[in-house]
Amino acid sequence: MTTRLSHVQILVDDPDAALAFYRDALGLSVRFEVANGGFRWITLGTDAQPEIAIVLMEPHAGRSQADGDTVAALLAKGELRPVQFSSDNLESTWAKVVATPGVSVVEEPADQPWGVRDGAVRDPAGNLVRIQQAQG
Repeated sequence: MTTRLSHVQILVDDPDAALAFYRDALGLSVRFEVANGGFRWITLGTDAQPEIAIVLMEPHAGRSQADGDTVAALLAKGELRPVQFSSDNLESTWAKVVATPGVSVVEEPADQPWGVRDGAVRDPAGNLVRIQQAQG
């Protein structure tokens, strides 16, 4: 029996701003975009990992009003779990990321003792996103 990661969900409050970050700056490809009940689910991925889908979804999508409000409040406070990406060219990726409207730098790229060079930003929704490149 084999178990694999298939989907990762990232909550966003503005799907268009999220696309500018995840598609345009990070270079992910849009696989599907579904509108339902006034909300959008956008599935992205990479050619390097075609088996993994990254789903951008709004806090109220598929939730009760009360639960959506709670999740939206956590998103607004930046209290959701971070997302980590790897790049084969951190400097080039970093330049695109920090030029994206609504992105704020948390930590400039630096060499880490665990063998990577990485930096951190908050995406336009406030999610903490770390981007790393293996040193070597």
